[in-house]
Amino acid sequence: MAKFMFRGVELEQLKVMPAEEFAKLLKSRQRRHIKRGLLPAQKKLLEDIKKHPDKFHRTHARDMPVLPQMLGAKLGIYSGKEYVPVTIIPEMLGHRLGELVLTRKAVKHSAPGFGATKSSRYVPLK
Repeated sequence: MAKFMFRGVELEQLKVMPAEEFAKLLKSRQRRHIKRGLLPAQKKLLEDIKKHPDKFHRTHARDMPVLPQMLGAKLGIYSGKEYVPVTIIPEMLGHRLGELVLTRKAVKHSAPGFGATKSSRYVPLK
């Protein structure tokens, strides 16, 4: 079985790598976000994950990039209506948490309702 590599670096090396060093492997937008420093809510989430790695953590921080320290964590990411459970896997590295949970769901149309067409006006109600 092939080992997971992120931009030529193995997973074991990524886990011990500091965030500033990991930022050099990311694309410019995430690299800039980490260079400027994480927001207080993001720092708190990262500390909570380090303290309790097997606990379920709920968060509104959809703009936080996925870091190697978060691998294996169980997060509830807020979609605007509910917390959607997500387990962080290596393929998610470098993405933002908001990319993993959609805020809108697909529209499912059903049959037209009463009064939707001219002919349905004359259907007697039960």
